[in-house]
Amino acid sequence: MKTYTELFNEAFKNPTSKDTFKELKDGTKFLKEDFFLCQSIIQARKAAGLTQAAVAKRMGTKKSAVARLERSLATRKHSPAIVTLRKYANAVGCCLEIKLIPK
Repeated sequence: MKTYTELFNEAFKNPTSKDTFKELKDGTKFLKEDFFLCQSIIQARKAAGLTQAAVAKRMGTKKSAVARLERSLATRKHSPAIVTLRKYANAVGCCLEIKLIPK
């Protein structure tokens, strides 16, 4: 698995990711956890070779719901439920793992 720094540097090669980064700013505080999760779910979908529509079908939902989920962390307008993240992970052939790491 890539480190946060590796993902961050790789993401900045893509102009769309630069926009996502700008949307993740909360005043002057950068929320790297949100950015990492947002990038992780999109990267997992692309690695599985799936479109948002294909993921939606596997989840039993609409493409617009998957698009909303993928940008939810970037816009910070909605925090997806764990059950939703689990369904997404299953749809893209992954397992969801949530862990607390001491600071």
